Amino acid sequence: MATRSFSSKVITFNSILHSLLSTKSHHPKMLCSYTLQNSQPQLLDLVNDLSRVLSDHRNPKDELEVSLNTFSTQISTNLVEQVLKRCKNLGFSAHRFFLWAKTIPGFEHSVESYSILVDILGSSNQFAIMWDLLIDMRDSQCCEISQEIFWIIFRSYSKANLPRDAIRAFGRMVEFQIKPGAHDLDQLLYSLCKRKHVKHAQEFFHKVKSGFDPNAKTYSILIRGWGDIGDADEARNLFDEMLERGCQVDVLAYNSYLEALCKGGNADEAYKIFRGMKKKGIDPDACTYAIFIRAYCKANDVHSVFRVLDRMRRYDLSLNVFTYNCIIKKLCKNEKDEEAYQLLDEMVERGAAPDVWSYNAIMAFHCEHSEVNRALKLLSRMEKENCMPDRHTYNMVLKLLIRVGRFDRMAEVWESMRDRGFHPSVTTFSVMIHGLCKKKGKLEDASKYFEMMIDEGIPPYSSTVQMLRNKLLGLGLLDQIEIIAGKMERSSSCSIQEFAKVMRGDKPFKASRSEESDFESD
Repeated sequence: MATRSFSSKVITFNSILHSLLSTKSHHPKMLCSYTLQNSQPQLLDLVNDLSRVLSDHRNPKDELEVSLNTFSTQISTNLVEQVLKRCKNLGFSAHRFFLWAKTIPGFEHSVESYSILVDILGSSNQFAIMWDLLIDMRDSQCCEISQEIFWIIFRSYSKANLPRDAIRAFGRMVEFQIKPGAHDLDQLLYSLCKRKHVKHAQEFFHKVKSGFDPNAKTYSILIRGWGDIGDADEARNLFDEMLERGCQVDVLAYNSYLEALCKGGNADEAYKIFRGMKKKGIDPDACTYAIFIRAYCKANDVHSVFRVLDRMRRYDLSLNVFTYNCIIKKLCKNEKDEEAYQLLDEMVERGAAPDVWSYNAIMAFHCEHSEVNRALKLLSRMEKENCMPDRHTYNMVLKLLIRVGRFDRMAEVWESMRDRGFHPSVTTFSVMIHGLCKKKGKLEDASKYFEMMIDEGIPPYSSTVQMLRNKLLGLGLLDQIEIIAGKMERSSSCSIQEFAKVMRGDKPFKASRSEESDFESD
């Protein structure tokens, strides 16, 4: 039986663009993150409590500020920053929280808090409010508006498929006493290309390049952008233009071009250029070889993958973790799990510490083949090697254990998650509930996991509510339906309260596309 055990609570651009990613922030999702490292327990509790309040008051009509007032004496800049990071997906509530904190006598927001809020508003497409915030920052001179804030804006508009607005934001930098430089142009082009707005990026580049003296890095961003959408011809034209302008072409620029050619289906042409690099004084590096490894993985040519890998070993070149993961995943797809383990060991020996994706590729193989003991052994290895499992890891293992009827081990894995500092999200709870509902005699356990999720304040998927209701209804357990619906009504979460109607059958069931894709991806 389930027992309550939890408290409340791509191929990226290679090294040429690493500097562009230095400002990228990774904000944990609400109620689905590892414990804040090196934080005082009191701070963490406050972050959890405030995040819950924001989550429970998403409706503009909710009296959020009244609920926040009880925390006014405990507010600090660090606390505000942590809450904003945690509540990145709660745009409207996060903004109200920011404004509320600003009214506390003696409190001033940090530059980091303003930056996080700009990211939140941009990510939630509240661009008008975002610009109002920037104008207020400028006029009140409460803090300096940096170039990095505009880089966030470029990313937000590009992600929202508003490339022209991203370009206009670049032009508005001067309104905030920032003169755009070549690095700002690189950030704009990178943001556009990352979201496949390469045509807009190149049009703007040709319009302004005379005023910025672009270098090989700028051209490489565009070359890689065309490669990502499979247009090797445009990449080739840009590479030729770069040479004609006399740009100092280094190995990073060549890597951009080679990868664009490979992605455009011109691997043979790329290999010819690769063979001529040394004659031009350019020594291929590990990233150069990795480009061909990824191309061979895509072509399912495992033999050529190991041929390139052996050549790298002779030159004492080491792959990065991402490329190792590509090979491991391909080996597992080809039923070569032993070779995948050998590569895993090699990564450790060469200092390329395997990440959670390395292990998840092999874990997926074990789960697909119902290899319980090997899956659990790999889970134990992750813990020993200080690689924390993520929700995909746990969801795969839990699905496997439920499917094969190993409910004892399922309970052990569930309990161990708390010790490892993992807080289950709605998808992990859904794995448990959906899986147990399909098993004979496990409906009571499914109900208890559902109640545990409600107690934790995590709104369920509508499909999960409907599945549990149908199973209970099928057995005539109307009293149990009423008990669960009553508990949902008493929840502090408005979303959970609304789902009580679905549980009772008073509101039609409707699964959103996002929840279906989120659940099925695990």
